[in-house]
Amino acid sequence: MPAYEELGEAERRLWEAFPRGEELDLRGAADTVVRAEVVAALLLGGGPAAVRGRVGGLRLVGATVAGQLDLTGAAVELPVQLRGCTFEQQVLLRGATMRSASFLDCRLPGLDGWLLRVDGNLFFEDSVIEGRLTLTRAHVTGELRLSGVRLTASELLEPAESGEPGAPSAAPAWSLWAGGLVMEGGCFARKGFRSRGGLRLVGANFGGGLFMEGAEIDNPGGEAFSGDDLTASTMILTEGFTARGVLKLPGATVRSRLSLDGARLHGDGTTALDATRLTAGDLHLTPAAAPEGTVDLSAAQVAVLHDNAHARSADARLDGLGYTSLQGATGLADRLAWLEHTPGYTPQPYEQLAAWYRRIGHDDDARRVLLAKQRRRRRTLGPLGRTWGRLLDATVGYGYRPWQAAVWLAALIAAGTAAFRHGSPTPVQAGQGAPFNALIYTIDLLVPIGGFGQRTAWYWTGLHQWLGYALIAAGWLLTTATLAGVTRSLNRS
Repeated sequence: MPAYEELGEAERRLWEAFPRGEELDLRGAADTVVRAEVVAALLLGGGPAAVRGRVGGLRLVGATVAGQLDLTGAAVELPVQLRGCTFEQQVLLRGATMRSASFLDCRLPGLDGWLLRVDGNLFFEDSVIEGRLTLTRAHVTGELRLSGVRLTASELLEPAESGEPGAPSAAPAWSLWAGGLVMEGGCFARKGFRSRGGLRLVGANFGGGLFMEGAEIDNPGGEAFSGDDLTASTMILTEGFTARGVLKLPGATVRSRLSLDGARLHGDGTTALDATRLTAGDLHLTPAAAPEGTVDLSAAQVAVLHDNAHARSADARLDGLGYTSLQGATGLADRLAWLEHTPGYTPQPYEQLAAWYRRIGHDDDARRVLLAKQRRRRRTLGPLGRTWGRLLDATVGYGYRPWQAAVWLAALIAAGTAAFRHGSPTPVQAGQGAPFNALIYTIDLLVPIGGFGQRTAWYWTGLHQWLGYALIAAGWLLTTATLAGVTRSLNRS
């Protein structure tokens, strides 16, 4: 720590303002340079004694902080507020313990807050951070405010092998590295927040919620947001929230609402949203445009799923997705089209949708969903299976439309009756049995078991004989298909 006589004009003014907690505004001053070692000495108790009746603290505006502010492992008991300041080097707060700290409208070449603990608020509003902001395993008891902040990953500031200045490196570009961050208050990165590089928040805990309305994250070809196993009370990515890169939330838990209402998900060329194993209360999957890539909700569990046409137009993975309720201005046809749009065949999404329709009392719609499931499954079968499936579909709708069997039966009876009324059958035993009746004879041929005695009492030759054989075969096929379809329906619906 330099002696008082060695301090510059700006440093002396700060030295005098610090014990009173007064704000020092250096904007427009002839000398705005304050050495980082002077700031550190004041914060660590190396400055003047506190003035009785006043709470000391660092409140500095418009300064240039020369050198590196290194508070690694320090315990800072007084509040820190810097506004409109420029730091020449990365700020080091590794393992430090601080009261509320604010870096408002500042320029920083990165900040390392690994294991930082803040007993209060941590503000970076409207600042420009040209280098990584590290908050790995940091713990903030108050709020974290990042609204208006512009982040640029350090990897994007370094020349790539091609020699082009500012070109992205081959390694993942992360502008915020905050795995294991614990937030007791809310985290606000609202309108004006811009990030060139991804946000890594693996295992982070946002007890007061994460709010990113209108934020933009630009990491094309990579991960825009990495939130594996993240936990939050609520998570609001709305009002034009834009992610150029993958939005990853596998295994995340959002106790209340996860909203992507009005969001724009551009993905990495393959995946737009990875929400596998997500657990959420309300999921608002209502983006402003169709996601550019796969939306993966495999094994996700939500209480209420809100969707829209843009979400349903995306390439989706829905196997294992469970929900208690569906909300959205859409009908059954749209939801079936969404399931049809998913690659491959998996029965669970159809069964889940049918279960929901049954739960709300729409049994007819539930049967239509299960019929669509069987038709989708049929495309995965071999030639014999597809043929049998088409027969089941045409006759009884796989058991979900048993009335179709009655239609077929009525049509066959009408055709047989009309045909057998023309011509004269031959009695098996002359003078015995009931008189010939074309209607009863046709029904007798169609009923495989039992009968009315007409089939055994009369016989035909020629075309009528072959028609009789055809009706017997049709009766067996119709009966078999009906039994198979109904059994399938009872066992699986």
